[in-house]
Amino acid sequence: MARIIETATGLEALTFDDVLLQPGHSEVMPGQTNIATRIAQDIELNLPILSAAMDTVTEARLAIAMAQAGGIGVIHRNLTPAEQAEEVRQVKKFESGMVVNPVTIGPDATLADALGLMKAHGISGIPVVENGGLGGQTQGRLVGILTNRDVRFASDPSQKIYELMTRENLITVKESVDQQEAKRLLHKHRIEKLLVVDPEGRCVGLITVKDIEKSQLNPNAAKDAQGRLRAAAAVSVGDDGFERAERLIDAGVDMIVVDTAHGHSQRVLDAVARVKKLSNSVRIMAGNVATGDGTKALIDAGID
Repeated sequence: MARIIETATGLEALTFDDVLLQPGHSEVMPGQTNIATRIAQDIELNLPILSAAMDTVTEARLAIAMAQAGGIGVIHRNLTPAEQAEEVRQVKKFESGMVVNPVTIGPDATLADALGLMKAHGISGIPVVENGGLGGQTQGRLVGILTNRDVRFASDPSQKIYELMTRENLITVKESVDQQEAKRLLHKHRIEKLLVVDPEGRCVGLITVKDIEKSQLNPNAAKDAQGRLRAAAAVSVGDDGFERAERLIDAGVDMIVVDTAHGHSQRVLDAVARVKKLSNSVRIMAGNVATGDGTKALIDAGID
């Protein structure tokens, strides 16, 4: 039985415990329901939930879990700009159809350089490219690959990469390769990584067995056009917020959230307009707002 509460104004009210949704006739089974939504023009979510931009809620780990489930996490801004951008990179690299601009190394680098890169980036293989230096994201011409198998018994930290790397019978694919063909090649050659090259032979990507396995485990994951998990991040207004936005865009963030208690503020409107000029591919959310006028002002400033 519902409880009736007498309020100070004499009106009747119900508590949450007094409300029940009464089921009715349905011809739709639970497995047939579709709760997908569109948070922006080109960002679809299979789970219509965003996690809060709070330091007790969303960093890379939860943002990864949210995107795998079909939603999106908003990484908080109580971090330095560099730290926040790195949190976004962790999400974007966790599960990707293709690792774009992978970490590479040059043939004249040393075993110590390679092991340091593997440890720092949590990777087990590094494409070797001309002019790759001691490590970075150089898109040089591919000359080999260095994997755990190549360095397993190597003991001289100063040994050059060209003496250790695999250079014969490299299995490469074009950027247009689909997942089924990638799986076929990985299985056929019993390898864990496919090297993606452009028409000039430069290494522009990497496809791994682990990423394909992750995508099969999470079929409803929210991903961008390159197969990477979606990620959002919060910024403030002013120069700090703009610096964050620049770093976040460079890290591959999908949506920037101008996070404020009062969105119908000129500084917020200026921040939205300023960030909007940085990139046409990154979507912008701002708020809170509580009125139609506030919402229209943000839309006019450039939110998506």
